[in-house]
Amino acid sequence: MNDVRIRSEVIERDRQRVREMTAATGMFHPPEVDVAVELVDDRLAKGAASDYLFLFADADLTTLGYACYGRDAMTESSWELYWIAVDPQTQGSGIGRRLLELVERDARARGATQLFVETAGRPIYQPTRAFYLATGYTLVAELPDYYAPGDSKCVFAKRLGPP
Repeated sequence: MNDVRIRSEVIERDRQRVREMTAATGMFHPPEVDVAVELVDDRLAKGAASDYLFLFADADLTTLGYACYGRDAMTESSWELYWIAVDPQTQGSGIGRRLLELVERDARARGATQLFVETAGRPIYQPTRAFYLATGYTLVAELPDYYAPGDSKCVFAKRLGPP
């Protein structure tokens, strides 16, 4: 982690790297990978006017992980973590945890009182759900058969500040 640099600026090469990382995890269906890239495109096109904020963890010229997050515009102070992905070859190195901590810090500084995360209930997502629990999140809702029969939507939340 010492040689990993965190940046918030989105650059053109992030489109391909986000596609590669999300696909390489083996957890996301092709339409989900496309959505991850669409959010990068939104930020590239709109800049600061985009609703999506990003953090990228880079070592040299290689992006090892990223997070996409933003304020839920329909709420007073709730924020969402839309995506967090780490290259499978560097998972377990602390990059995901560091990105999540920085997302929380930035959201809190921007007035967030809580951060929500949605993930799937399929068995392949068990490590993801364990990651959120280990980083202080609480499972606040589970919607059975949401994504598909047998695949629930799991919603986690963490309080970041006073209500």
